[in-house]
Amino acid sequence: MTELAPQELRVLVAVAEAGGFSAAAHRLGITQSAVSHSVRGSEAKVGAVLFDRGRAGASPTPAGERAVALGRRILRLYEVLGAEARAAGRAAAGPGTAEGVLRIAAFRSAALHLLPPALERLAARHPGIRPEIRVVRELGPGTAGEVAAGRADLAIATLSGPSSGPPSGPSGLPDGLPDGLLSGELTREAYSLVHPAGHPDPKALPLLDWDENCGSYTRDWWRAQDWIPRATVKAEDDAMVLTMVGRGLGMAILPELSLREATDAVEIAGLGPQGPVRRVGYVTTPELASTLAVRALIRELRAERG
Repeated sequence: MTELAPQELRVLVAVAEAGGFSAAAHRLGITQSAVSHSVRGSEAKVGAVLFDRGRAGASPTPAGERAVALGRRILRLYEVLGAEARAAGRAAAGPGTAEGVLRIAAFRSAALHLLPPALERLAARHPGIRPEIRVVRELGPGTAGEVAAGRADLAIATLSGPSSGPPSGPSGLPDGLPDGLLSGELTREAYSLVHPAGHPDPKALPLLDWDENCGSYTRDWWRAQDWIPRATVKAEDDAMVLTMVGRGLGMAILPELSLREATDAVEIAGLGPQGPVRRVGYVTTPELASTLAVRALIRELRAERG
């Protein structure tokens, strides 16, 4: 098989993101026929149909989804090559600093509480790094999916698997993450019961919940507790749940990061040593794990844990 050239990868990514050949051509500043020719050539090289064509546009096939994700990741290496080479040259003459854009995906409470102090220290040590942060809901592929798809260099993610013990899977890869990614645990958050302050019987209140809350292993713990009712209210996110609890509308079970925003309107009670724990960590790709900017951010995130 002949390898795809960088421009062919750019065309595949543009078609997937724009949703059609014409829109991709406009984005790239080339003709639609050039886009069509490039895609046909790429399909011939890889031996698979990469896009379903229709009157409404073009959408990636499963083979196309994989090709586009890997294409983004390959193109990202082209982008960081210059910064890495310059930093290596400076390091030969003395301590060097990282530079360039660093794309980060994080779920809401991690972006609010874990990232800021780490980014503050990162900026002091590496002023040339320009973080770009996207808040992504931990639903479906979640933040780790942004890394797998090539849209983020590093993600702060909920690591699935057992709530105690070492990460499972090869090379420290927790079960549930896309294949081929690297991860490391940053913190473990115990869940607590949160209820309106002063309520005489908080367990009698309805349960408030949100879609991103917990993983399957934590849900197993929930199901084993006969005092936890079925959730009757689903909120948009953890901040909304906390606000509703403070208004006396119910109780909730929330992880520690979410409870950093708690006010005097709520009370927090531990769930004991057997209560659920959420593992939070970073996720990146093998190729970006060795880059200076990603390594620097991981160091600062670990320093925050320590």
